[in-house]
Amino acid sequence: MWIHEHQNWTKFTWDIEALSPKLADIRHRQGRLLGRMEGLGFELKREASLTTLTNDVVNSSAIEGEMLNPEEVRSSIARRLGIDIAGLIPASRNVEGIVEIMLDATQNFSTPLTKDRLFGWHSALFPTGRSGMHRITVGSWRTLDAGPMQVISGATGHERVHFEAPSADRIENEMAPFLAWLDQKIDLDPVLKAGIAHLWFVTIHPFEDGNGRIARAIGDMALARADNTPDRFYSLSSQIEAERKSYYDFLENQQRGTPDITAWLVWFLDCLGRAISNAEQTLSKVLFKAQLWNKINETPVNERQRLVINRMLENDFIGHMNTSKYAKFAKCSNDTALRDIQELKARGIFIQNESGGRSTSYRLPENSDLIIKY
Repeated sequence: MWIHEHQNWTKFTWDIEALSPKLADIRHRQGRLLGRMEGLGFELKREASLTTLTNDVVNSSAIEGEMLNPEEVRSSIARRLGIDIAGLIPASRNVEGIVEIMLDATQNFSTPLTKDRLFGWHSALFPTGRSGMHRITVGSWRTLDAGPMQVISGATGHERVHFEAPSADRIENEMAPFLAWLDQKIDLDPVLKAGIAHLWFVTIHPFEDGNGRIARAIGDMALARADNTPDRFYSLSSQIEAERKSYYDFLENQQRGTPDITAWLVWFLDCLGRAISNAEQTLSKVLFKAQLWNKINETPVNERQRLVINRMLENDFIGHMNTSKYAKFAKCSNDTALRDIQELKARGIFIQNESGGRSTSYRLPENSDLIIKY
């Protein structure tokens, strides 16, 4: 018996005593992370959000077995958000579609989620009207003609049905209360609401394909509402990808269970907690950049030095800095470049590499040696 076959199956219940300590810990860690990000300044905050959104899009697709080019995803997001980064490259249609969905979900998180908006997301996800080689119904609920919606594994004759969604003729009546509930102001923590929304939508499985990616976009929208900001600094999809087997196991177990969804919510909160804990590692480069500039700005550098340091901090900077490269970036003479470099070296902003002579080169300090001299 599937969960949706229970009478009043959407009257979900859970053990609040089992969830409350986890929820309180997550809310605390969310607050600390968001507080730390607020101190970064506008440009670094946008860079941190760009990194997180890129990981979110890439990993949400990877969960479904679709591998996207991270640089295409990053470029697409940056263009849409008006972020000026080096090395922008064109993005394919499938990348543009999932990016459009994710940005609409997070940047417009307070906008009600309607049937038409969902249809727009689905159309963006399948711009050719096909999933792989197969033509599917796009921008509309799945139909009876498509047959039962089953998640199956195993060889022919030895198939295992992991889950069977409600019949297509039930979808309209199932989705209407879901969408009303999602935008209803109720006395329920928004983080719990994100977990319930994810499970509820996946259970209905209203589309022929793309349900998982859209479910995770809905979850991100609910989490943006919980944080009350469109800026994303932790990626639940990245953590789900890292725990993919566990994710599918808990979803399947809940589909075979009752409307008591405690086990699913415990897993969801634990996974979200790990996503928040791992955010600092993901954003380490942005946080390092903030730490470095905080140190440097105690005794500011000149404009040439600032330009070169920022260039070295960009993602596409390869190798180390030397006098001729510095002169090219700063548009100055080699003598001026050498004086600037020696000053930065004396302050500990540039670290000289072991090779010398004509091969003399410099790097920026790492976290372990970020001690600026004065």
